[in-house]
Amino acid sequence: GRSLKGFGVNILVRDVAALCRFLVEVLEVEVAYADRDFAVCRHGGHEWMLHSDASYHSNPLLALTGDGAIRGAGLELRLYGIDPDAAAARAAAAGHTVLQPATDKPHGLRECYIAGPEGYVWVPSVHKAGKD
Repeated sequence: GRSLKGFGVNILVRDVAALCRFLVEVLEVEVAYADRDFAVCRHGGHEWMLHSDASYHSNPLLALTGDGAIRGAGLELRLYGIDPDAAAARAAAAGHTVLQPATDKPHGLRECYIAGPEGYVWVPSVHKAGKD
């Protein structure tokens, strides 16, 4: 923890291994480290953490996640530089929910919305053809 600085993201999950599989297989994210209760993931020079519920002990977030709760409602986890068409195809093939197929957006990105194994919404995107 002493080496952390700047802005950090930690995603609290029931099953670290399941989310790691999703991130690697669907979004082609690098898992730098993983064990049963913790993982460090990387993409585009950025890192974030996954922690299992069990590893959080008496953390106040556990009161909000409840059994069966859909986690991450209202949060988009955006990964730039990942082909959304390919990610959506991999997600569908693996049985994950594609909330919106790859679509060209007016803000200059082509993106899709994919619900991961615990309900967090991941948005892989690339710049639209002909855009900087």
